[in-house]
Amino acid sequence: MSDQDRRKNVFVLGYDERHGDDIREIPDSERFSFRPLLRSEDLIHQKYYAIEEKIDKARQILHDFDGPIDAIIWHWDFPVTSMAAVLCEEFNLPGPSLDAILKCSHKYWSRVIQQKIAPENTPQFCAFDPFDKNALDSITLDYPFWIKPIKGYGSTLGFRINNAGDFRRAMGIVQERIHRLGDPFNTFLERIVLPDEIKGITGNHLIAEEFLSGLEIAPEGSIQNGIYHAHGVIDMVRDRNHKSFLRYEYPSCAPRKIQTRAIQLAEKVLLEIGLDNGCFNMEFFWNEHTDRLWIIEINPRISQSHSYQFEMVDGMSNHEIAVHVALGDQPKFEHRKGPYEHAAKFLLRHYTGEDAVVTRVPTESELRRISSLHPDTRVVVNLAQGGRLSELPDQDAYSYTLAEVFVAAHSTGKMLETYHQIVAMLQFEFSPVPS
Repeated sequence: MSDQDRRKNVFVLGYDERHGDDIREIPDSERFSFRPLLRSEDLIHQKYYAIEEKIDKARQILHDFDGPIDAIIWHWDFPVTSMAAVLCEEFNLPGPSLDAILKCSHKYWSRVIQQKIAPENTPQFCAFDPFDKNALDSITLDYPFWIKPIKGYGSTLGFRINNAGDFRRAMGIVQERIHRLGDPFNTFLERIVLPDEIKGITGNHLIAEEFLSGLEIAPEGSIQNGIYHAHGVIDMVRDRNHKSFLRYEYPSCAPRKIQTRAIQLAEKVLLEIGLDNGCFNMEFFWNEHTDRLWIIEINPRISQSHSYQFEMVDGMSNHEIAVHVALGDQPKFEHRKGPYEHAAKFLLRHYTGEDAVVTRVPTESELRRISSLHPDTRVVVNLAQGGRLSELPDQDAYSYTLAEVFVAAHSTGKMLETYHQIVAMLQFEFSPVPS
């Protein structure tokens, strides 16, 4: 069999069956053998991230494989994006450099670059040490402002700061938890030569940013051999507290000219960073009153939270892009070939600052009934009966995500109606934690 005719061996860093189904939905999946390169439970939401140990395990799997290694793909955030860059370089596979990945992922470094090339789109920001007793005095922004870790995901350890009391309370939580991601992130920073202006800002620092609001959108796309392409724009809709995300909806409802501006700005920034042979999604705020477009952050990967939406609306998962870019092929992504016009991933949240014991979750029979009444929907329950809310990993500071609900429909109105019908059928119950 010629090399052209054989099935390509594509290794999935952070594989799990749930997202494996999305990967196998790409149109020409029969051409590939998708192989786990560590599983998501080995890499994601860890209490302790043993980075070098995980890289060694992944490296050994690749060394022991009896056959050609054609590509590595990924769709998770930390530590997968950085691990993938290390492994792709070692095995001479197409992929972004670790330097480019860290320029996207290090929130302060990313802001410094953005400020140089797109100052009118970059909010005010400054870095600070959460263990400095005078940290608040070093912040140059007016209230309210946001604080975030230099490396975080899923809004973990992100706080809106309205006053000094908010800041003190946030620092108590940050000081206790920041080393969990900050220390392993530093192991990647140690692998590259940092510019002088970044050297002192470690993974255990925070960034304070000007408070922004507006319509939040996220172009997703790829860069291959220096050629930039965006394959879609997602709306990131916040819930009633204006802090936590309610849903990720596709296609975007933002005006076409705003989507175009965001796509063009993403190209300008990402090409300057030097991201190549990889995927991205980049988040923006658009303030319709001022018509200002603000950069929020850059994620150097496709998002697994967007796969269902592309599949339902466009007829193929965004893994089509990730697989072919990783192979050095030309992706053949088509638009509006799916069965629905709108789709979203909803995050069913429980708003409380208190811990609780979970005394009831939806049963398997109840979930099957939802599937029978609402075909093409998916419900993923994130917690188990008898567990505690505080055991849910990587939650934002204001809520707990009880379930992920995926809904597609022929209009946004019908999609919201179906979502509320499903939520009414999802029964959760809680009791106080015993003293």
